[in-house]
Amino acid sequence: MVARAYTVAFEGIEARIVEVQCALAPGMPGFSIVGLPDKAVSEARERLRAALNAMSIALPSKKITVNLSPADLPKFGSHFDLPIALALLAAIEVIPPDEVEGTLSLGELSLDGSLVPVIGALPAAMTAAADNRALVCPRACGAEAAWVGAARVIAAPSLAAVIRHFTGQAPLDPAEPGEVSDNPAGRDLRDVKGQERAKRALEIAAAGRHHLMMVGSPGSGKSMLAARLPSILPPLTPAEALETSMVHSLAGLLDEGGISRTRPFREPHHTASMAAIVGGGRGAKPGEVSLAHNGVLFLDEFPEFPRPVLETLRQPIETGEVVVARANAHVRYPCRFMLVAAANPCKCGYLADATRACSRAPVCGEEYLGRVSGPLMDRFDLRIEVPPVSFTDLDLPDAGEGSAEIAARVAAARAVQAARFKGTPARVNADAEGELLEAVARPDAEGRDLLIRAAERFGLSARGYHRVLRVARTIADLGGSETVRKPHVAEALGYRLSVAALV
Repeated sequence: MVARAYTVAFEGIEARIVEVQCALAPGMPGFSIVGLPDKAVSEARERLRAALNAMSIALPSKKITVNLSPADLPKFGSHFDLPIALALLAAIEVIPPDEVEGTLSLGELSLDGSLVPVIGALPAAMTAAADNRALVCPRACGAEAAWVGAARVIAAPSLAAVIRHFTGQAPLDPAEPGEVSDNPAGRDLRDVKGQERAKRALEIAAAGRHHLMMVGSPGSGKSMLAARLPSILPPLTPAEALETSMVHSLAGLLDEGGISRTRPFREPHHTASMAAIVGGGRGAKPGEVSLAHNGVLFLDEFPEFPRPVLETLRQPIETGEVVVARANAHVRYPCRFMLVAAANPCKCGYLADATRACSRAPVCGEEYLGRVSGPLMDRFDLRIEVPPVSFTDLDLPDAGEGSAEIAARVAAARAVQAARFKGTPARVNADAEGELLEAVARPDAEGRDLLIRAAERFGLSARGYHRVLRVARTIADLGGSETVRKPHVAEALGYRLSVAALV
């Protein structure tokens, strides 16, 4: 007799169904797992032996073979413990085989038979719902998986509870979704004294999800501004929250099953490896660019990042997804993020400070910012200089306008874009391209004339030309204008500085 249970193997945010087949045969007693299992999957047999022994269930003196089908798909992770256990228990007729075959399960077994939480419950629940199956998972994963309303989620504390559920002795109630966690109000832009131009750039970037580069001497407020960016971003839509939570589920970052409506804000250190930034490593896990999906990726000390790491950002910025290719894995993760970078103008940081003049100017600045390639710098929609704040500005009272007022304008501009791009692949102005961009961002005659003259005079690339159009469209949205006019184009051009202008 061959008993079957079902689970999933993760390929990016996709969960592929895996059939767990268990066969008992006469011969020398043994327990083998085949089907390209990794070390964690192979060790499931020892955890299963101990868990069954703790429940006083004896394994038969037969040859036990567990096959994970499709056999050519690599299997990673400890979440295979529970489906292997269920297939084996069905094979020895402890639980009804037809009950097991109608479910999809995942979970790690501890030696006493309790179920340990695992990653990926949310995408597993979506796959279970699509395949018209119930999902059996550890109790700690139930609140997360239950957010997929189409799936019936059974969250059990132990393997013994699962057995009692399948045998009808003590049926388990379906799990309930966890509370939506909304982070408390963070830092307010009202705390920032001066820097009105930088605040305006931050507002435009937030409204259209434009990439922003800030260059300024140490202490000018670059990191302070970036830290307050989440306070003006609109909350995630339900669809965006589900997308983002699926990535965070695979990374094990969902807190007690709660799905947050707050946009992610990731700020990796400049010593982070390429696998940490773009994804990879064992099992091709998501990196920071994917964890920042639908949110912000803030890279402080931008030129200090290794050059290969920075160059890998070029494709994800353009496509909105990252492909992690390995010898035994080829997975895709979404990464539609807003890149915010901060850098000093030179190695010492005081290139533009007359009171602390850089002794190697201008070579110091050219060498330092020269670590960022031209093609990568060209992908920033807004590039601004953040000058030092004077002591007189620090003595000024709080600004009259804080994050709440700016966030209201950003939300209104985002609402306009949502209506504009309904039924198209684009969500915000930064996504518009080709004919769609020409249709929504075509400036009036004066604006087009200014843009053409600026493009010819300053040598804008085709990418730069289109990015100016997108920023101008966002500025028009913030101003409530249906048409992109000359002042909108002029302001957008003012934010597109070259590296030479910044140093």
